[in-house]
Amino acid sequence: MVLIYLVFYTKLLAVLELGGIIILGILAQWLAWRIKIPSILPLILIGLFVGPISAEFFTNDGSKWIEPIWNGKKGLFAGKNLYYFVSLSISIILFEGGLTLKLKEIKNCGPAVITKLITLGSLVTFIGAAISAHYIFGLTWEISFLFSALIIVTGPTVITPILRNIPLKKDVSAILKWESILIDPIGALVAVLVFEFISVEHGGGYTQTALIEFGKIILFGATFGFTFAHALNYLINKNFIPKYLLNVFALAAVLGVFVLSDAFAHESGLLAVVVMGMVLGNSNSKYIEELLYFKESLSVLLISILFILLSANMNMDQLLLIFNWNTAILFSVIIFIIRPLGVFLSTMNSGLHLNEKLFISWVGPRGIVAAGIASLFGITLVENGVKNAEFITPLVFMVVLGTVLLNATTARFFAKVSGVFLKKSEGILIVGASEVSRLIAKYLQENNRRVVLIDSNHNNVDKAKNIGLEAFTTDIYSDLLEDHIELNDIGFLLSLTGSSDVNKHAIARFKEQFGENGAFRLISNEEKLDTLDNPKEGLFSQIDDFTSLSKVIQENPKIHEEKINNQQHYQKLIAEISNNESIIPLFIKSRRGQINILPVSNNEIEKIDKEDYLVYVGKSLNEIEK
Repeated sequence: MVLIYLVFYTKLLAVLELGGIIILGILAQWLAWRIKIPSILPLILIGLFVGPISAEFFTNDGSKWIEPIWNGKKGLFAGKNLYYFVSLSISIILFEGGLTLKLKEIKNCGPAVITKLITLGSLVTFIGAAISAHYIFGLTWEISFLFSALIIVTGPTVITPILRNIPLKKDVSAILKWESILIDPIGALVAVLVFEFISVEHGGGYTQTALIEFGKIILFGATFGFTFAHALNYLINKNFIPKYLLNVFALAAVLGVFVLSDAFAHESGLLAVVVMGMVLGNSNSKYIEELLYFKESLSVLLISILFILLSANMNMDQLLLIFNWNTAILFSVIIFIIRPLGVFLSTMNSGLHLNEKLFISWVGPRGIVAAGIASLFGITLVENGVKNAEFITPLVFMVVLGTVLLNATTARFFAKVSGVFLKKSEGILIVGASEVSRLIAKYLQENNRRVVLIDSNHNNVDKAKNIGLEAFTTDIYSDLLEDHIELNDIGFLLSLTGSSDVNKHAIARFKEQFGENGAFRLISNEEKLDTLDNPKEGLFSQIDDFTSLSKVIQENPKIHEEKINNQQHYQKLIAEISNNESIIPLFIKSRRGQINILPVSNNEIEKIDKEDYLVYVGKSLNEIEK
């Protein structure tokens, strides 16, 4: 009876722990979204609290509230189960990272700076951090270089929440965004290679056997990743996989490649999935976005579980290893010397100003991939008896927590101090890339305004790009737009679609983020008929909706400027335009080139300066007078 009770109690405890980890993980993700900080920060802090901190301060017997392994043999992830779970989770996260690495995007986003940052900048971090760790902590060169490889990685999941609400020049935000995206798989690849090299001889020396084993890891990892990426892409493009099985089939393929490669060459699985993701991400598959969305959702769940689990698995002894002044010195060297050195060397002759280089140097938070791989490698190397391996996990966690916390609390302040903070966001975001939007956007662009168009229609976006406009494909109902930090200099929002529901949704959801200086939309057909009750955010005219605007532009796709002499002249022009269906007013342009958007009631414009211009679309007023 006692035995039955113990078995039941053990199973119940395991269920409670697993449920608790998932619940705490999702709550941490929600909290991070709510207060706009990187999710890794609350995840690790919660894990440390329910793990080593609870054991030290809140339990009488020194047990943790969440204990992944009890006495090494029991628990939710007893024996090597924790290692296996972490390995499989990291393989999925790395595969997703590989999918995001688009070679064509490296060319499109300015290879001069970004390419140097992910190559020369990474090399500076790799060498500089290794030397620092070796001489400050006295670590072996093998562990020092593994540590430095791990902290190369930043990641978009930590950069985006930090910069989301800081108005920056497009160039600065673009550099930080693309560096974080591209360096994720590259940094992971470097860390995997260093780890594989250490593993072949347990850090015991670089013999001929070690080099052969290392070569096998590279060979099998790269070969399996490359081959199975093309095989999966072929199956997808030939429709051998039904769409409802596409995502789970791809997941099974990733796990299968990881296990298969590892069977042929021990520890080559991580390299295989990184390569597989990179190759598939640069293929011609039309389902890449769908695969990436699924993997991203899965990664959120795995990350939520993983980092609470890994943080809870740490012991107070590991934390005490780095609880000294050496840690502060190492952290300071990484932040104040190595990162700025890498940035300044990478941005030489780039055209960036000193203040912009300083801000990029300041913002370099380490990410989820660094912490996850560090834990995986730390577990493996400690079990293999590699000297100083016990420092890997706590040191990397220290750098991750420290950089995220530092940047999350000071990035906005440092942006103001350094002078990269835009006091007024003059950029314009236009929802919809139809002919109407393209004509208006082109005019605004020619008048020195940054304009970005978004549309879910690929054809509309392509047409916009073909005439030199900045445009991208996205769904207004998705969360991707909120994470687009390159839109930080946007201060005006214009919703110009043919759907009143989309227009209203765009204003309601994105007014605060993109419309701080003004958020406007086209009126609906119903609002057009009710001229006594037009919305405040209505645009251009109280008698013109998308249909009438489209008709005018199709017949006369030209934008004209009419000089205004005074307020009375302006009112006369508006009255004349209101009586003509072939003309629609758009903006007021000052003699200095400032564009002011006309609200739905043109009569609300109270002040007209001499030599202002009325901007309108359709027939020329001169033609009508004739």
